[in-house]
Formats: sequence, C-alpha cells, structure tokens
Amino acid sequence: MVSKPHGGKLVRRLVAERTRERILSEQREYPRVQIEHGRAIDLENIAHGVYSPLKGFLTSDDFQNVLDEMRLSDDTPWTIPIVLDVGERTFDEGDAILLYYDDLPIARMHVEEIYTYDKREFAVKVFKTDDINHPGVARVMSMGDYLVGGEIELLNELPNPFAKYTLRPVETRVLFKELGWKTIVAFQTRNVPHLGHEYVQKAALTFVDGLFINPVLGRKKKGDYKDEVIIKAYEALFRHYYPRDSATLATVRYEMRYAGPREAIHHAIMRKNFGATHFIVGRDHAGVGDYYGPYEAWDTFDNFPDLGITPMFIREAFYCKKCGGMVNAKICPHGEEFHVHISGTKLRKMIMAGEQPPEYMMRPEVYEVVRSFENPFVE
Repeated sequence: MVSKPHGGKLVRRLVAERTRERILSEQREYPRVQIEHGRAIDLENIAHGVYSPLKGFLTSDDFQNVLDEMRLSDDTPWTIPIVLDVGERTFDEGDAILLYYDDLPIARMHVEEIYTYDKREFAVKVFKTDDINHPGVARVMSMGDYLVGGEIELLNELPNPFAKYTLRPVETRVLFKELGWKTIVAFQTRNVPHLGHEYVQKAALTFVDGLFINPVLGRKKKGDYKDEVIIKAYEALFRHYYPRDSATLATVRYEMRYAGPREAIHHAIMRKNFGATHFIVGRDHAGVGDYYGPYEAWDTFDNFPDLGITPMFIREAFYCKKCGGMVNAKICPHGEEFHVHISGTKLRKMIMAGEQPPEYMMRPEVYEVVRSFENPFVE
C-alpha cells in the first residue's frame, strides 16, 4: 500500500483562483518581504505537501524541538528546521504579509511569531559543526537575525525549466496507484548515475513493486552536476537499461543542506509524502567533506521506529575483477586487490579530462550524454 503522508494527511496550501486574484489585486496593502531562492523552494514544498505535515515555517516551539529532539513539538519526527529568516522587523505578529521572490509574489503568510535564535546552536545541532567551511553552516551564519513562523498560502509557482519532469505528491500517488505498485522504493540523487548507483537501485527493486528515482534539482555546491545533465543522463539510462513497468523518474526542487544523518531522515520523509514505502539510504548520505561517518546516517534511523517509511541499507557497490561484475562486501569473498571502487570524484576528473570511464564504472550511453555538454558541472 502506498504510504500514508507524514503526519497522516497530505498538506495542500494552494489558494482558490478567486482568492488569489483578490490577494494580488490588494498586494500593495500587505507588508512586502523579499526572500531568496531556497526559501521560495521551501514554500513550494510546503504548499504541495512535500514537507507534510508542515503548513508553514516553524514557530519557536517547533524550531527548538527540532534542534533538540529531531521532532516537532507534537512528537512527529522532523529533523531539518524549515524556517524563514529576515534581517529586521518591518511587520508585527498577527499581520498577513506577502513573500516575494524577485518581483513575483510567491505566497501570503500569516505571521504567528517573530523570534530570535542562536545561529551557532542552529549550526552545531543540525550540522554537528560550526566550521564555516561547511556549506550548511555558512548558510546559517549568513541568515537574518529573526525567524518568522506561521502558515502560508501559495500564490504563484516559481519559473520551472523542468516542469515536464516535475510531479507533486498528489500526482505521484495517483501514478503509483495506476501502475499497480503497492510497495515503492525511492532513490534520492544529485549525481549522474554510475554503475554503483544502478546496482543499488536494482538490488532494492528486487524486493518491491516499483522504483521511484527522484533527482534533486536546485542550488548545489561547486563541482556538482548541473540539473539538465542529471536528467538527460537518467533518461538515457531508463531508455536502455530499466523496465518501463517497474521504474519511473520525476524530479523535486530542493536546496541541499548537506546535513548528513539528519538530512537522510528528512529525505526519507519527503519521499514518504510522495507515496514511497521504502527509501534507499546511501553511504555518507547528504554528507560533505569529512563531517560525518560513512554509514552514520544508517544508525540515525534507529531513533525513528515511528518514521512510517522503511529504510533500505544497501552496501556500497564496487567492481570485482574476480567476480566479473558489480558486488558489495557482503557477497564478494575476494581481496581488495581485485576490487575497483567507483569514486564520483575520480569519474569527474576523467570526464573533465575527456577520458571515457570504463563500462564497469559508467554506461557508455550515460557518458555520451555528459560529454555532449560543454561544461556539465556547477561552477
């Protein structure tokens, strides 16, 4: 059975067209707050239920509980603070305000609370470090001094160059039902697929009805693959190596936090809201640098027996010259001298040098897609 939404009900914070027109016609009467792209993406994810049960940005009780307990104040598992920061107070609690991205009014927000917070506490509890070299820490330290909590109503969608690949939770749930899938495993990615990814995905698929590959589109760190490259690479992989009746692809816009174990839980919750019953948890999931242990995210799931989605822990795959294929440490008896580990960093260097990776690392069809781009990487 497709999973129930997190918290029991799929949130939809979209206003009726007549209400939307009225709000937009009166927009000069509302305090106006500019937000950056990541917050606008969070707004969309709240409005379409990707972040169910959230109906808006966190108030102080929920914010503090997420930091301290990795749960909302009603004890619902929740690990990443979804907050709106502002630099100054230009409105009051109880006000309705309009949130703008560039000159586009994105949402109306009903301000329940305006509160201060400790940035260092935020960073240390979420990212386990206050090192400014961590991209998530740097983001927190650059935030405004106040957080604003309250429910939102979406007025406009952000421009979406990948709309044809975008499905909302209400749509994926219908799709899975039409496909006859009762058990669905989701795979989160921000990379072009290599044979290690394919091994993990297909290993998981053997135990469920369907595979839901859900690439993250949005701001990424320097050196990550560009959104279009990831999509085109997966299209090639699907075209040649995946059965149509047991795998599907749809994107989600999301700003990576690189919060390691906490973000692994958050990613699982998001896919639960899409309807997935299982979630593949990767090695060093949502990690960056050496801030988290290789399989630390796996242990974190032990703290959430009530998560409502089943984590799938599949060991890192490598090519064994003796076995003659992709394997992992649990099934391969041979020594390290026979193993070839697939490193994302190594693959990037090969691609940048114009060198085609061996077929046991990357499918040639995928490589052809990547090399067709003049520069496939974020600068």
